[in-house]
Amino acid sequence: MQAPEEIRHEYAEARAATIARFRAHPDPDALTRALTAATDRALRALWRRHAPGPHASLVAVGGYGRREQFPHSDVDLMVLTAGTLDPAMATRIEAFIGACWDCGLPIGHSVRSIDECVAEALADVTVQTSLLELRWLAGSRRRCAEALARLRAILDPAAFFSAKLVEMRQRHAKYDDTPYSLEPNTKESPGGLRDLQVLVWIARAAGLGRRWRDLAARELITDREAAQLRRNERRLKRIRAALHIVANRHEDRLVYDLQAQVARSLGVAGDDARRASEELMQRYYWAAKAVVQLNTIVLQNLRTAIFPQSDTQGEPIDALFRNVHGLLGAIDPGCFERDPSSILRAFRTMQAHPELGGIATPTLRALWNARTRIDAAFRRDPAHRALFLQVLQAPRGITHELRRMNQWSILGHYLPPFRRIVGRMQHDLFHVYTVDQHILMVVRNLRRFAMPEHAHEYPLCSELMADFARPWLLYVAALFHDIAKGRGGDHSTLGRIDARRFCRDHALSDEDTALVEFLVLQHLTMSSVAQKQDSSDPAVVARFAALAGTERRLVALYLLTVADIRGTSPKVWNAWKGKLLQDLFFATRQALHGNAPSTHTRVEAVQRDAAHVLSLYGIDEAHYARFWQQLDVPYFLRHGAQDIAWHVRALYSHVDTPTPIVRSRLSPVGEGFEVVVYLPDQPDLFARICGYFDSRRLSVLEARIHTTRHGYALDTFVLVDPDVTARGSEALHELQEELARRLAERVPLAPPVEGRSSRRSRHFPIEPSVELQADERGQRFLLSIVANDRTGLLYRIARVLAHHRINVHTARITTLGERVEDVFLIDGEALARPRESRQLQGELLATLRV
Repeated sequence: MQAPEEIRHEYAEARAATIARFRAHPDPDALTRALTAATDRALRALWRRHAPGPHASLVAVGGYGRREQFPHSDVDLMVLTAGTLDPAMATRIEAFIGACWDCGLPIGHSVRSIDECVAEALADVTVQTSLLELRWLAGSRRRCAEALARLRAILDPAAFFSAKLVEMRQRHAKYDDTPYSLEPNTKESPGGLRDLQVLVWIARAAGLGRRWRDLAARELITDREAAQLRRNERRLKRIRAALHIVANRHEDRLVYDLQAQVARSLGVAGDDARRASEELMQRYYWAAKAVVQLNTIVLQNLRTAIFPQSDTQGEPIDALFRNVHGLLGAIDPGCFERDPSSILRAFRTMQAHPELGGIATPTLRALWNARTRIDAAFRRDPAHRALFLQVLQAPRGITHELRRMNQWSILGHYLPPFRRIVGRMQHDLFHVYTVDQHILMVVRNLRRFAMPEHAHEYPLCSELMADFARPWLLYVAALFHDIAKGRGGDHSTLGRIDARRFCRDHALSDEDTALVEFLVLQHLTMSSVAQKQDSSDPAVVARFAALAGTERRLVALYLLTVADIRGTSPKVWNAWKGKLLQDLFFATRQALHGNAPSTHTRVEAVQRDAAHVLSLYGIDEAHYARFWQQLDVPYFLRHGAQDIAWHVRALYSHVDTPTPIVRSRLSPVGEGFEVVVYLPDQPDLFARICGYFDSRRLSVLEARIHTTRHGYALDTFVLVDPDVTARGSEALHELQEELARRLAERVPLAPPVEGRSSRRSRHFPIEPSVELQADERGQRFLLSIVANDRTGLLYRIARVLAHHRINVHTARITTLGERVEDVFLIDGEALARPRESRQLQGELLATLRV
């Protein structure tokens, strides 16, 4: 009988040798078989030393039960007993479990009688699934065989199918219903290994087979599909195994930290870590996409086998298709090969018949196999071009069918440039979808603007879309706006060329072609102007109006911009960004109508509106006239009537106070809160205020810095913090008192809080940039900063500016996921001296790189 040290040593050696072989030749099946065999040997040797008795049985369950032991997977065990444990048996089982851990076996164990197994399996489909893969290891074979027989007797294939389907849908929802997450779980995400395991479990429960070849023998899948399932299963297993080895722990998520290392371990080529990571992920996404396709086909066929239906002919829809139990079926699946135009007609038929919930398996299979018939000749055919436009022009089902076309590789064959970005990652720190999924998300967002049931989400967008002629042109622009990502060069310029070719091939008018080209080329411009420039500045509005040219172009660009930002990540959009875009839109539309007011007229209008708001609060002009006299023209140009009225109400009785006044309110645009600071101006004030916000971990969205005629600072900040917003007036009052006290004390600038970058920022860093450009009059400068986001970044920048005696007039703080793009309007004597200006920029760059 082997000694425990010998068992431990043999297991560790066998495991290390198996992993070394995988590193040299990454065969996942050989790896999992060898690890399973090594684990089996160790467990049997330990069982012989600590066997609890002749009536107990040691069995493997779960992944270990099906002989798929990954390098750091748990070893799932069950000890089957005859009934209630006596103390002696319990002691020996405890000794066995302890010996397993001592030998380095990461076991997950349970001790059950057969009756208990059956009861738990009846109550929980997860237990039932785990026991499906029960495998004898040691002890009583009779006990194991009896357990298997009892479990098979209680299996209800129909109930099991339904339960696993619900479980799969819940799991998919947990992972955002997409295989294209930028950090996918190789096991649990849609298109992961679990989706393949579900198919095998259902087949086993129904007695239809245990392997892909068994399903092929029963004609539930074709031999070709069985080969595809096996190939993609091996690819996913290879990636998961490499992930365990590289991470040196049980890690199934392809997180940013590990992607490049996994790529290198599998020999994936790339010029640098980023390229290798992108190549690995694109391979993963192609495999996951294939698994989702095959999962759909096999599940339908399993459903048909488990729930046989008498009427398989269905009701005819037209000469090509019929409704087969709510699914689109081709009357003759060979139609796609004979007449490839039927491929596009299938998706048009899905749009025209909302009662159809999907496409039947034989038709899906035929569509998939016929996809290569979409070649250059197919794409040149005017009838096919007309059919594709009809898909985009349909009153319903556009997003669903474009996604279905992408899922089954039809869209990429019809639009070859689109095929190049399927599964392509975006390491720009704010997109959370692959390029193809982002594009389809933008189309979805545009479609929602046209649907009455979504009008409450973005009322202005819905109103504009309702009056926009030929809205399908926006969908064309959405398809092409990022289609050139990853080619090198400016993707907007390259995408414009692809869009122009599409428009000409599909016989769009010159006017419509020009609109699509304009949108693709300028799709980033409106966001940039709104977030980095001052839309209250007539010169900014005039330049943007000249770029837009017409109101139709302006409306189209606004709609595409909102849809695009919303389609990058749920975290990127916020109400403040929405307000900035709306302000620019309305100001530009007014300018295009020839009604751009003069500075004098604008000031008069905003003063009149602010006075009206104040009158509603019972405050007449006599009370605030002296305060108002201290406010100059730039103040009234840069603030709206509601903001001015708030400032007046908060400050008119404190015109000459020596004490800092701090007031706050929840943001009227529906997100975050605003803080106004009023006190005699002092050096380093902007840095001091930012330092306080930094110490409270508050995120600044915008700062408007103003000095009154009598030398008082009147600074307004827009901030976000979930805790402050949730606590409401209590938190705001606490913030007001604390900040006012800090400003009154005028303590030296504190060191910044140690900033932390996210994992994504650390592994896909962007090169920080600092640009300094004089305005047209040469009096002030625009400071533009791009960097990875991290805690305390704004305060670090403010400290550098304070050190060089730079005055900040406005600050636009734009956070795009993990990336910041900040713009400051500044002045100071140092900016006029080239040497000091270069030194300032160098210190800022050094700060951004820390």
